[in-house]
Amino acid sequence: QVQLVESGGGLVQPGGSLRLSCAASGHAFSTYTVGWFRQAPGKERDFVAALTWSTASTYYADSVKGRFTISRDNAKNTVYLQMISLTPEDTAVYYCAARRTAPYARMAAAYNYWGQGTQVTVSS
Repeated sequence: QVQLVESGGGLVQPGGSLRLSCAASGHAFSTYTVGWFRQAPGKERDFVAALTWSTASTYYADSVKGRFTISRDNAKNTVYLQMISLTPEDTAVYYCAARRTAPYARMAAAYNYWGQGTQVTVSS
């Protein structure tokens, strides 16, 4: 069983930056794919980014490519999502998710474990 805890959300002005963290316990990420998703009110949960732990390969949604960066800290078993040039359209609850197998996936249903989510609000 894997437990995921997100942190780092908050209120930021348009053009600002935030870094989200996802700390795992219960199992090392070594064979997993870890992803970030977001869900705005009244909308579906959308793929944001993913990282395949074994190869450190990264994948991004087109809407965040060039602005968001997913990375990892092996020693801390933690995944980060660095977000820059934020816009109001990035406002959502951001979720960390882990998938037991290496091939990354963009569908939320493909992920086995989820964190509780952290709110990101971009507003002036």
